[in-house]
Amino acid sequence: MPEQNAALAGPNQSVVVLGGGPGGYEAALVARRAGAAVTVVERAGLGGAAVLTDVVPSKTLIATAEWLTIAESAPELGIRTGAAPVSPTDGQQARRALVDLEAVNTRVLALAAAQSADVRGRLEREGVVVVDGSGRLDGPGRVVATPSDGGPEVSFDADIVLVATGATPRTLATAEPDGERILTWTQLYDLDELPERLIVVGSGVTGAEFAGAYLALGSDVVLVSSRDRVLPGEDEDAAELLEGVFRSRGMTVMSRSRAAAAERTADGVVVTLTDGRTVEGSHVLIAVGGVPNTAGIGLEEAGVRLTESGHIAVDKVSRTSVRGVYAAGDCTGVLPLASVAATQGRVAMAHALGDAVVPLHLGNVAANIFTAPEIATVGYSEQGLRTQGSRYVTTTLPLARNPRAKMHGVHDGFVKLFAHPEAGVVLGGVVVGPRASELIFPVTLAVSHRLTVDDVAEAFTVYPSLTGTIGEAARVLHGQLTPR
Repeated sequence: MPEQNAALAGPNQSVVVLGGGPGGYEAALVARRAGAAVTVVERAGLGGAAVLTDVVPSKTLIATAEWLTIAESAPELGIRTGAAPVSPTDGQQARRALVDLEAVNTRVLALAAAQSADVRGRLEREGVVVVDGSGRLDGPGRVVATPSDGGPEVSFDADIVLVATGATPRTLATAEPDGERILTWTQLYDLDELPERLIVVGSGVTGAEFAGAYLALGSDVVLVSSRDRVLPGEDEDAAELLEGVFRSRGMTVMSRSRAAAAERTADGVVVTLTDGRTVEGSHVLIAVGGVPNTAGIGLEEAGVRLTESGHIAVDKVSRTSVRGVYAAGDCTGVLPLASVAATQGRVAMAHALGDAVVPLHLGNVAANIFTAPEIATVGYSEQGLRTQGSRYVTTTLPLARNPRAKMHGVHDGFVKLFAHPEAGVVLGGVVVGPRASELIFPVTLAVSHRLTVDDVAEAFTVYPSLTGTIGEAARVLHGQLTPR
C-alpha cells in the first residue's frame, strides 16, 4: 500500500487478524499503515504454515536436492569428481552416502524459524500487537484469544476481522500419520535419516515436488497416482515431460492406482491399493490435499457462510457473508498459493478501510511447481481455452536448442505461449525448465497488461539467455496471426 495512503482509518478503528500467515501479516501491515489499531492472533508461529511447515521449508529442501540434480550434468560438462553412476540405483546409493538428512533438516527448520522471527520483528516495529495463542469469533465484531502460555482468555472488540487460519494436511482414516513411518509433509523435517524407499501417495503439486526432491537426495521413490498421469491439473505437455524425467531418473510411477490404506510393518510400511495390490517401503508420505482450518472458531455462529468443503466463501475483495468480516488464504479455497493469500489479505484490508482496490483476478496469477525441471504457468491454460471454445494460436519451443541451455547441459524443458489469433494479445504461457519460476515473469507482465506477441517480440533479450526462447516464441506466434 503506498505510503501516501496512510491514516485512512479512523483513530479508534480496530482490526483483529486471526492467523499470522501471508494473508494475515500482509493485511496487518496494510491496516497498521492506514492508521488502524491492529492485533494479530497466531497459535503456531508468525508466518504460519507457509513459513514454518510448508513453502519455506519445502522449497529449502528442494533447493538442497537441486544441487544434486545439477551435479548429474557434471560429466557432460567435462567435470570429473569420481566414478560416475552407471545406473539410477547406483546413483541413488552414491547420493544417499553424501546426504546428511539430519543436517539438511536442521538447516531447513533454522531458516524457517529465522523467517518467522523476521515477520514478528516487522510487525512489532510497525506497532502491531501480536498475541501468541488460538482465536475464535464471538459474534461478528469480537474475537476471543486463548494464550499459548496458559494465561486467561483475552477478548478484543473489532471493527474489522480478517480470518486467515490456513489449512492442514488432509489425512486418510486408514493411513493415520504417526510422525515416524507414515507422514504428512509437515512431519518430514523430523527425519534424521534419508528414507530408503519412500512411497508418495498423491501426484498433485505437493506429491510431485517431494517425490522429485527425495529422488534427487538418493531415496528410492514410488509415486502412487490415482490419475492417468502426474500433475493431472497442469498443462498436459508439461506433466508428460516431467513424468518422463521422473521415470528416466529411476522413480517408479504407478498411474491409475489409488491408495486404500497404509500400515506399519516391523521395519517399514505397506501401502494397500484399492485393487488389492500392495507396495512396501521404509516410509510413506500422504500428500492428498489440505483441509481448511475453519472448524470450531465461531464462524458459522457469527453468520459466516462456509462452502460444502468447509472453506470460507468470499468475493473478489475477500468479503465474507458478514459485514466487517473478511477472509484470506487457504481457508478460503480460492487458490492455495502464498502469493494469492498475501494479495487477498492486502486487498481485503484496503477495501475494509476505504482505500481504492483492484479485485483479485486469478487470470493474472503466476504459479510454479518446484520440481526438476520446474513448471511455471500464468494466464489461460490450453485446456481452459479449449473447454470454453476460445480461438487461439500457440507455439512450443524446446529449451534444448537454446544456446544458454546447451551451455548448462539442459535437455528438458520448453516455452509455450498462447495468443489471440487476430489481436495478438498474449493469453497465457507455460515455461518448463530450470528457474521457470523466474522465467515466467515476462509472460506474467504480458498477460497482466494485455501485451501482444509483437510487444514481447520487440523487447530485447540478453544473448545468450533462456529468456531468448520467450522472445523467439513470440516471433513465431507473430507469423501465425490472422490479419484483421
